[in-house]
Amino acid sequence: MQDLLWYLGRLLFGGYFLHGAYNHFTKSQAMTGYAQSKKVPLPKAAVLVTGALMLIGGLSVLLNLYTLIGLISLVIFLVPVTFWMHAFWNVQDPGARMGENVNFFKNLALLGAVLILLSR
Repeated sequence: MQDLLWYLGRLLFGGYFLHGAYNHFTKSQAMTGYAQSKKVPLPKAAVLVTGALMLIGGLSVLLNLYTLIGLISLVIFLVPVTFWMHAFWNVQDPGARMGENVNFFKNLALLGAVLILLSR
């Protein structure tokens, strides 16, 4: 049973980042516009680089290969994205602020999971 949970957890966790990477590459124009609205420097490159970081991290977790590299890729992705893209404290509109708050704390939880995996 423990092995089944481990594989299912890897599928869900890795799949989350693979889905994000897919969106970064297939919807890069829309994501670039969003990054521009958040005043990200070199927004197109940022979208592609963050997509690559999620792809590397997601595949490494899913396949259980090169996990140190993959997990470090996810840390490199999550830290700046969490604090730059989801800075809810800078948002005035209550609805948008709530959305950014949810995404900020979701990313912190994901970062916590990555750190747990790095500690093993």
